[in-house]
Amino acid sequence: MTLNELTQIFDTVNFGLVVLDRDIKIQYWNRWMAMHSGIPSDQIVGEALFDFFPHLSTPSFNKNCKAVLSFGNFAFFSQKLHSFLFPFKPDSSFGYRFELMQQSCTMGPLRSDDNLISGLFLIVQDVTELATYEQKLIEMNTKDALTGIYNRRFLESRLSDECERHRRHSRHLSLIMIDIDFFKKVNDTYGHQCGDMVLQAVASKIVSVIRKTDFIARYGGEEFCCLLPETSAENAEVVAENLRMSIEEMTNSFESHSIKVTISLGISCFVTEDSPETLLKKADEALYQAKHSGRNRFVRLSPV
Repeated sequence: MTLNELTQIFDTVNFGLVVLDRDIKIQYWNRWMAMHSGIPSDQIVGEALFDFFPHLSTPSFNKNCKAVLSFGNFAFFSQKLHSFLFPFKPDSSFGYRFELMQQSCTMGPLRSDDNLISGLFLIVQDVTELATYEQKLIEMNTKDALTGIYNRRFLESRLSDECERHRRHSRHLSLIMIDIDFFKKVNDTYGHQCGDMVLQAVASKIVSVIRKTDFIARYGGEEFCCLLPETSAENAEVVAENLRMSIEEMTNSFESHSIKVTISLGISCFVTEDSPETLLKKADEALYQAKHSGRNRFVRLSPV
């Protein structure tokens, strides 16, 4: 097979192929790379790779190049670890979750007729579609379909990890159980579509109030659970009051109706003897007290 015939094949395959010499200058740039980079082959062949893609000039990438050129090793750049080597835009509707194409890449040696390593090749595969499906599967297992926040399964798993971590390092950990007051009345009066809208609005408001390091999950029905790592009892009360006021001040519009709701909150704070189950139980007991002492308030149990 002639070089021309090989070039025809390499220019029709559905992956990127780059050939570099020992000075990391580009010797071959197939049509796939040209199409996704917007750089024609005749403009980049003979040029240094790092002149066009300076972000690749890292100790890790250079170390891999050296290992391939010196020892004939192969190097693999997994999408899960690196996301991508070349910053290309996704070329399909599957890329809506990613700003840039997700790639799995392979680097290997090229040998001359006398078996000396003359350069290396890079194969670039677009795995955006696969990464999108994997992300969807993860979200299906960890996210609540209606509100988009974490689900109970994720919370219970995370709570177990956090309890162990805080027990080991003697750090603060607080938990807030949240229940929408008279939510059944909202459903009965305005219908379940309105109830779903209220759940989504409350969840969104909670997310906007808590820190990025906190975790909010839909625990069941109209009940939410907020996990607050590195948070003392006193600071948990501040969070609870901010949540209570934010929800009370919020107006939800559904069709021609303006609907306002309030929440009741129960706070529990981790102590060394606690398990995830006892921490949840204490928060639930505090929530029960809040609801039966007038609602639209918080109650805290077991202060640290």
